[in-house]
Amino acid sequence: MEQALRKAAGEEHVASKTDHLVFLSVVFCFWFCTYIYIPVFGLYLEDIGFSYSIIGIILGSYGVTQIILRFPLGVLSDRLAGLRKPLFISGFVIAFISSLLLIFTQSFIGIFTSRLLAGITAAMWVMATVLYSQYFKTEDASKAMSRVQFLTVFAQFFSMMISGYLVIQLGWSFPFWVAAVTSIIGLILAFRIKEVTVSTNKKPIKITSHIQKTYQIHGLKTITFLSLSGHAILFITIFGFSPMYTTQLSSGSHAITLLVCSFFIPHALASVWLMFYQIDIRKQKLVLLVCFIFIALLLFMPPLVNSFLLFCLIHAGIGLLLGIIFPLLLGMVIQLATSEMKSSAMGFYQSFYAIGILAGPLVAGEFADRISLPFVFFLCGIISLCGFIILLFYRPNYQ
Repeated sequence: MEQALRKAAGEEHVASKTDHLVFLSVVFCFWFCTYIYIPVFGLYLEDIGFSYSIIGIILGSYGVTQIILRFPLGVLSDRLAGLRKPLFISGFVIAFISSLLLIFTQSFIGIFTSRLLAGITAAMWVMATVLYSQYFKTEDASKAMSRVQFLTVFAQFFSMMISGYLVIQLGWSFPFWVAAVTSIIGLILAFRIKEVTVSTNKKPIKITSHIQKTYQIHGLKTITFLSLSGHAILFITIFGFSPMYTTQLSSGSHAITLLVCSFFIPHALASVWLMFYQIDIRKQKLVLLVCFIFIALLLFMPPLVNSFLLFCLIHAGIGLLLGIIFPLLLGMVIQLATSEMKSSAMGFYQSFYAIGILAGPLVAGEFADRISLPFVFFLCGIISLCGFIILLFYRPNYQ
């Protein structure tokens, strides 16, 4: 009787509170083991003798395997839905291997390989977003994505906030050990994830037709480009060169921690806000336009000022606006795709926005070496303006 009532109400796929708790705990471990060393990683690479260009290559390598894998994995998991959970679990095994490489090697090849493996782990996020979205009704997609975005941001914030302290107290390699241990905890919890099967009456189609149908989803390419722009900004700034620039503005031992807090507290609050406030679908474009233009204005400021306090305030604004952009775009992808195309659409989206993760730090590293470190913020401002211009010509399909 209860199942019939849920089906009639359109809630037959609602999971229990325990299922949500387990899944969100796994999400926390997934991103915590990936980001625990990120705020000090560039400084670590600088400390062991790498140039800005090489640092940019290493930082960008994280996006290479994501570009290669995310779309194929999405297509594969749509055709073989039972693979979603095993593939997600495998991400923790790969994260453990990546952490061990960072612990035991300081060579370019070893570190580069480690970050390629970390990118494979991140590619499994395609599975997580689709698995969790099936705990909700389609119209609640933004709420689902806001929850996982909040846990993503919280894990990133907490890990990045303590990483500097861990290095000061216990040395460069200790965050790598923490990453290894957390990946094992996440692996154990991931086996307890509940899978929700979404029935479909459609017959499987050929892979080539599946890819073509994904490519033809209205608005998917535009949304993907916007996310590419946002991720390029994210990985050039707070996950890349902002901590390095901080050391030029302040010699305080807690400067990086303050910068991370400045960025991630507003970033997390934006995700929390979107968990409780649903942005009307007809206002999504306007909200995104406002976010991208203000990000551009903020990013043109750092090269013109020499104040650590102002630098933190600028990052607070960027963190807040990106905190609105990312869950909003994720929810839009879920809304665009039919149930049998969700993984493919999400794989396309995550695979191609990973180009920003790769190309952003790579190009920024070259600019930092050839011109100056502050110029990377001008580059980010231009990227944000490009997103704004693309949005102006975007015509959403509200039907």
